[in-house]
Amino acid sequence: MSKRELIDTGADKRYVRRDEKGRFKESDDVGRSLAADRRTKAKTTVKSGRGDRGDQKKR
Repeated sequence: MSKRELIDTGADKRYVRRDEKGRFKESDDVGRSLAADRRTKAKTTVKSGRGDRGDQKKR
């Protein structure tokens, strides 16, 4: 699974995930993604760059 990267299109910012060939696989709007993270508590702990898949451990 590849890491997410932040893309600034000028009109909005998006988190995108790419496939093996470098094409876009998933795309999420930043505002919706961060709002959804605040609404629910994740059951899964994930590594850096995969925040949409679960929560990260406290540093």
